[in-house]
This record gives sequence, structure tokens and C-alpha cells, in this order.
Amino acid sequence: MAVRSLQFAPVLSRLCIAWASALLLALCCQVAAAGGSLRVLAWPGYVEPEVLRDFEKKTGAKVELTIIDSDEALWQKLNTKPGPAYDLFAVNTAELQRYIAAGLVRPIDRRQIPNTRQQLPRFRELSAIPGLLRGQGERAQAYGIPFAYAEMGLIYDRHQLKQPPSSIKALWDPQWRGKVIAYNGGSHNFSLAALEMGSATPFQLPASQLPKAVDKLIELRRNVLGFYGQPEESVRLFQRHGAALMYANYGMQQFQLLKAAGADVGYVIPREGALAWLDCWAITSSVADQPLAHAWIDHLLGQQASALLVSRQGLASTTAESAASASAARLLWLEPVEDAARREALWARIRSGDRAARVMSP
Repeated sequence: MAVRSLQFAPVLSRLCIAWASALLLALCCQVAAAGGSLRVLAWPGYVEPEVLRDFEKKTGAKVELTIIDSDEALWQKLNTKPGPAYDLFAVNTAELQRYIAAGLVRPIDRRQIPNTRQQLPRFRELSAIPGLLRGQGERAQAYGIPFAYAEMGLIYDRHQLKQPPSSIKALWDPQWRGKVIAYNGGSHNFSLAALEMGSATPFQLPASQLPKAVDKLIELRRNVLGFYGQPEESVRLFQRHGAALMYANYGMQQFQLLKAAGADVGYVIPREGALAWLDCWAITSSVADQPLAHAWIDHLLGQQASALLVSRQGLASTTAESAASASAARLLWLEPVEDAARREALWARIRSGDRAARVMSP
């Protein structure tokens, strides 16, 4: 009898292990079903419906997604007391440092984001990307994980412009008065004006150049028939009013949307080069569930989300080479500007047609 008991012992042991594993899995499923919630701020096209659904199904969490359309709108939503009412957000590297300085974000543990191993080498080396780290040497901490990027080129109507515009100065050409679509963002527009002026430091305008930049933007406003915030809005404006030119803040994403809508358009990087942004995911200081927040970033770096970012939105992913890589030498990656609040205040007056914008500049 003792021999038979010994023979069955391994079987019973395996059954116990299997039963324990099943119980553990059931308990994990119950925890996942409880799920919790995640409050996310993202730019248009970053989170496709099926990507969000798959994350909720996988984690059992409920995601509250809010779409933003400007750096200033993002800052206003997060720079609140007692703290941000969100857990994660997408932000360009030039803006991230002010969130770090204000204590609005927390360090990210890359060990909890295994999909970073799928990124291109240049996006895995965070120390080589300005704005993502805080601290020196081994004490440096990461506050952002690269996600998507694009250059701000020019979109033009092929019927009205028989030749692609070669210079950014085309936006100011009097023949296109009332035919230009522009982005509604003060920080980017002042850098655009500085680029047109030939400035070597478009992100750090000295006080002596600010009045000239204001005049440039007032001049540009005369050509503009409408301003947009989100890509879909720019497509409606372009088609409804028969625009000839558009400054594409979202780059190829807007070009792809226009093509899908039946517009006969072209896309170029002007000879002066183009401003370009690299967006990353960041976790707020008031995050409710840190593991869940890390799981979100990992999910968005997955194959499904990355592929849709490129194929459906026309944006560039940090996990694969894209058309944007070919023009990398002519891109001016966004950097922190000398005074974002002042730029936005001046831009608000310029857009409204307030001549006092000139008075506000030194």
C-alpha cells in the first residue's frame, strides 16, 4: 500500500499545482475585472478605438480618454491645484521639462515597459534625446518614453500651385491672401516666423527680434482664411474654402487625411527646413495606479498601436523607420522656447487683430 501511495504522489503533486495555478489565475482575473481606471490625455489619432478596447479587455481597466489640440491647452489641463486630474499624457520633448520643473510628472520605470526593446536604437538611448531625463549620470531618471514624431511641412493644392512651393515664404506670398490655413498655436508660430526671418535660434528669440516676429505673424494673418487645432478641422477648412496652402503642424497625418477625403494635394519640406516634434508618454505626479500607467505605455508601443499610428494616421512611430527619416537632416527638432506664456499672449492678440500686440513686444 505504501508503494502505491508513493507511485501516486507525483500525480497528486501535479494535480495540486495545477489546481493552485487555476485558482491563482481566477484570482488574477477577478483583480483584472476590478481593473481600476486610467485618465489619459492624448493628441488626435494617438489612440485608435480598437487599441483602447484591447487595453481595457486585457487589463479590465476603464480608460477615460481626452483629446487635446495645443501645447497650451495641455498645460492648462495639467497645471492645476492640488494636482493633475489625469494619470498619463502625451507631450513633446520640448515641453516636458517644464512639467518636470513644476512637479507635475513622476519618473518612469522602463523595466515595466518591455516593448521599449522594440524601439529603434536612437529612441532607446534616452540620454541622447534632450528633455527626457532629469539628473546626471547614474542618478538620471527618465520622465518620458518616445512614442511618435512628425515634421511640420507644407501642404499645397496641386490645381492652384502647379509647382511645389520651395520656400516657407510661400505662406506670406500676397498672391495667396485668403488662401492659407494656419495652426492656432503661439509657440510654434513664433518659431515659424523666426525660421522665415532666417534666425539661427528660432526657439530662443532675443528681445530685439520679437517685434519683427510679431510683425511677421501679423503679416501672415492677412493671408490666413482660417486657423485649426485638430487635423480633422484643418481638412474641413482646406476643402470647404478652397485653400491653396496649409502649414501642417501634424505633418503627414494631415496630408493623409486630405488624400483620403479626395483632395489633390502635395506635401513638401521647404528649403529652410521644417520644425519637427517628438512626442513621448509621461506619467503625472498624481497617478492613481502606477503599474497600470506603465502597462498603458507598453501597450501603445505594441505592434498593433504602432502599425495603426503609421498606416492610418500617417505619423512616424518610434518602432519602425518611416518616410520622415529621409528628411531628418532638414528637421529642426522643437526645443523649449524663451517664454511660452509671452508667445501665447502675443499670439492671442495677433489672431484677434489687436494692434496692441506690437505694444506688448519690447
